Amino acid sequence: EDFKIFLIDYNNIEIKLTPLYKSLFFLFLRHPEGIVFKELSDYTNELLAIYRKLSPSRDYTLLIESVHRIANPLDNSINEKCARIREAFVSQISETLAEPYCIKGRSGERKRIHLNRSMIIDEGNIL
Repeated sequence: EDFKIFLIDYNNIEIKLTPLYKSLFFLFLRHPEGIVFKELSDYTNELLAIYRKLSPSRDYTLLIESVHRIANPLDNSINEKCARIREAFVSQISETLAEPYCIKGRSGERKRIHLNRSMIIDEGNIL
C-alpha cells in the first residue's frame, strides 16, 4: 500500500527508487506491449497520475515539469531514468537477475520490462 518494491524470490529485498523513477517503472509494468520513447508524450497523463499517487510533494507544477521532461523526445531524461532504475536493481541483485526488471529494447522500437506479469503482486492497486 505504500508502493514499495520487494523482490520476494530474493529474500524480500527492497528496491529503493525515488517516486519519479518508481512511477516510470510502474508505467512500463502497466504496458507489457512496451512504449516507444518518442511516444512517451502519449502517456503523460497516465505517468502524472501515478507520480501524484507516489510523490509526497503537493507542488503540482513541479510534478508536471518532471513528467514533461521525461516525455520530451529532445531531452535525455528518459534514458537517464532507465539507467538509474537498472542501477537500483543491479545494486541489490546480480546484473543477470536484474535483466527482466529493466526497461529495455532496441533503439527506436518499443521498450518494455520483460518480467512475467504473473510474478507481480500489486497490493497498492497501482498497476
